[in-house]
Amino acid sequence: MIIHAHKIGGKNNMKESFTRMLAFVVIVIPIALAVIGIKLLRDTMFLIHSFGIPNIPLQGFIGLISLAVGFYLVGSFVLFRDRKHEKVQGRFMKRKV
Repeated sequence: MIIHAHKIGGKNNMKESFTRMLAFVVIVIPIALAVIGIKLLRDTMFLIHSFGIPNIPLQGFIGLISLAVGFYLVGSFVLFRDRKHEKVQGRFMKRKV
């Protein structure tokens, strides 16, 4: 089996792998934010102080906000990607002005 050097390395593959790694990091950060939100909400329900937040209702509010922001960012990333590949219904496509 002959392996050609231009298929293994090169600028296109490096650019593509960097783009994929960047997309992975962009999607992992909101997921981590949502996971922290779920943890804070769970700790609030069982009256456990987490991350040095002195007030239980404040902890629940921060957990709710971080969960909502994490879901919003993941959802908008998926919608943006699907719009780019034209895999969404017509009502979710951008309207031309």
